[in-house]
Amino acid sequence: MLEQTLCATRPATEQWIKFATWLIDSLFNPVIVILAVLLLFGVLWLLIPHYRRWLTRIAAGLVIGYLLLLSPPAVAISNRLLLGFVPGDSGQPADAIVVLGRGVGLRQSRADVAAQLWHTNRAPLVFISGRYDAPPIAEMVAQQGVPTTAISGESCSATTEENARFTTELLKPRQVNRIVLVTDSPHLLRSMLTCRSLGFEVIPHASPLPQLEPTQKAFLVFREYFGIVAYGLRGRFLARDLPPSGAVSALPLEG
Repeated sequence: MLEQTLCATRPATEQWIKFATWLIDSLFNPVIVILAVLLLFGVLWLLIPHYRRWLTRIAAGLVIGYLLLLSPPAVAISNRLLLGFVPGDSGQPADAIVVLGRGVGLRQSRADVAAQLWHTNRAPLVFISGRYDAPPIAEMVAQQGVPTTAISGESCSATTEENARFTTELLKPRQVNRIVLVTDSPHLLRSMLTCRSLGFEVIPHASPLPQLEPTQKAFLVFREYFGIVAYGLRGRFLARDLPPSGAVSALPLEG
């Protein structure tokens, strides 16, 4: 079962996560972005009268390009590009099915996939990682016939890096080396590379996305491009030893 009392308090990390989420969310809000562009170029239009024609063209080009980037075809192509670097599920048995939380709207599909994988004997353990998602996903998985003794996890992680670190800290001592990694398709590449860097053999398995508004799907997809660049620059895709987390000591690992 899950332990929820061993998470360390990290106020600076929490504030950074909230700020980063707000910033990226704002970038995918057309009203905010278009108003910001119009305000910026409106000021420049008043201050630099000799370049008004060029400023108008640049502002119009930015708005049109931004709207095209958020269009369903562009988002679909961008998502396919991410998946192009992810191998298909090989169907091999594994030591554990690892489910990463990503928010309320994505929980049910993850639980459905994890339960299906367990019932087809892909792995004896379903391990769920996510501060707010692990408890409800664990309950959803149990409702689909997976015994609670086969469900474990941690409810401390708030980022993909923490998902990977805390999962490694808790599963590696149990000789869990090969995992079926369950998350949504945009998130698969970054999470797969991060888990691999900490020594797991990863079999990626996408959970289907529910019906989302176009801007919500664009947010999920393009956030991964930002995340991949940031993680790559910080060396989180290179083979490395597990750093001390200080956030989790020992969670129950029945099953």
